Amino acid sequence: MKKICLVFIFACMATAVSAQGIDFGIKAGVNFASISDAQGLDLSSRTGIVVGAFVGGKFNDRLGIQADLLYSQQGAEFDAGEFDLDYVNVPIVAKVYIAKGFHVQAGPQFGVVVNDETQTVIGEVINDIAINDFDVSGIVGLGYDVPLGLRLEGRYNFGFSDVPDAPGASGKNSVVTLSVGYSFL
Repeated sequence: MKKICLVFIFACMATAVSAQGIDFGIKAGVNFASISDAQGLDLSSRTGIVVGAFVGGKFNDRLGIQADLLYSQQGAEFDAGEFDLDYVNVPIVAKVYIAKGFHVQAGPQFGVVVNDETQTVIGEVINDIAINDFDVSGIVGLGYDVPLGLRLEGRYNFGFSDVPDAPGASGKNSVVTLSVGYSFL
């Protein structure tokens, strides 16, 4: 069902932006990630990378859409262990252009865990932490499309899904991303 929804969204996006032209490129940046609302843990942020590709287009001079396929290092750090999570994320954002090249963006993000290094160390006992394999988040951000294809973006990702998969456990992804991209078209 999830695959059908994603195919439908991409098909609608391709049809709607065909008259305005498609924007395709690559991007890379840095994440400042944490787990918010975690009960009983003193977590600090984890710095990681984000790399991937984007495709999008404009409906008119004021409104556009963009979908990304990103590898994203997220999680958090704490004294008793590690909470290193790597995701493949697919954010789909609407872009509202406020001034030439400058835009605000918002939309959903869907992520799948591809690497899970989460464990606690208490004394000499190592306990793995169960993690949800799928993450749903919201995205808000700012961007600037510089001439010659350069793209600058800052986004905040706020999780809707709990990261730990255990009864009574809670905590959601909270990620600030700064990235630079290049559009080939």
